Amino acid sequence: MQQRPLQTTPAGVSVAQRRQQLLPNGVLGMLIFVITEVMLFAGLISAFMIVRANAVEWPPPGQPRLPLGQTAFNTAALLLSGVTLWYAGRAFKAWPSRANTPLALTIVLGGVFVVLQGLEWIALIGQGLTLTSSAHGSFFYLIVGTHALHAVAALGALVWAFNLLSRRKLRAGSLWAVSLLWYFVVGVWPILYLRVYL
Repeated sequence: MQQRPLQTTPAGVSVAQRRQQLLPNGVLGMLIFVITEVMLFAGLISAFMIVRANAVEWPPPGQPRLPLGQTAFNTAALLLSGVTLWYAGRAFKAWPSRANTPLALTIVLGGVFVVLQGLEWIALIGQGLTLTSSAHGSFFYLIVGTHALHAVAALGALVWAFNLLSRRKLRAGSLWAVSLLWYFVVGVWPILYLRVYL
């Protein structure tokens, strides 16, 4: 059976080479997911801002104010985790084993953020802010809770990537996809902090 000759473009590049993927499938899938999640958070924040603008007093009487200082510390830890992940990505491109330390630091900082947010929730529940105590409580737990679910899932993905990295089985496309998810978690949080906490 005779093989068909490769088709080429005017520049001399074969059609097979031209059709090479621009983005790995995992990265493309993660981009689509992140875009839909941006729309989700935009909808939640918009609804919150409308309710808050129409409220006579915010937070409602009898409801605690959100802890700005403690959450600012948590925010700093989360933002720093984005920086360490960026270093991990750069190190991975140059020499994969050098990405171990910055990726581990990213996981630790992300874990600190999640644990401290959990402790904040426990304290707020003790002060009477619950999902059913007011619109303030409902929106707080809905918006921040949705972010927390994303943070925990992204943290799990980072642990998965670190496990593959330590076994020298991590691919660049996988790290890229996981990084996109974590950058989304990091990037959306300052917006939530400014809108919900302040």
